[in-house]
Amino acid sequence: MPSSAETLLDQAVELVRSELKERQPRRFAHLRGAKERAESVRPLFSREDGDLLVVTALLHDVGYCDAAGLTGFHPLDGARFLSGLGYPDRLCHLVAHHSCARLEADLRGLGPQLALWEDERTALRDALWWVDMTTSPDGEVVPFEVRIAEIQERYGPGDVVTRFIRAAEPELRGAVERTEARLVSLR
Repeated sequence: MPSSAETLLDQAVELVRSELKERQPRRFAHLRGAKERAESVRPLFSREDGDLLVVTALLHDVGYCDAAGLTGFHPLDGARFLSGLGYPDRLCHLVAHHSCARLEADLRGLGPQLALWEDERTALRDALWWVDMTTSPDGEVVPFEVRIAEIQERYGPGDVVTRFIRAAEPELRGAVERTEARLVSLR
């Protein structure tokens, strides 16, 4: 895997396009919207971290692609898949823990497997969660509350994802609020 940020982004674009565009067009739209959202907060970070955020936003749901599926838990599957392709460790760790994945991993009995990946608990991680939690499945910018409600409606009341999102809401909200406060400080 080349180290150039531009080459890494180009490879990520091609990976998402080849794995998801035709088979999962809505997921592809979400990832494209997430990438655009990440570009909007890039000024919060160093060049290196800003580049990492954009690439990670584009790849955060790659675990849904057929080639990545192993456990059925997309953050873990995505991190493993990307690691196997030689993507940087930090990117893989961020994918593994995106949007409070540890709570869903625990509900699925996958906590010990996810624990092998580090959750960095930084402003960059918060921004990735903000990107995901403010981008609709169709790639549109939406308020946090709308996104949370949409996830619950899509999965239904008894689904593990609905139970997870309810439990994760306070932590997700915190990441969104911290990122939005950082954005205000830029103005």
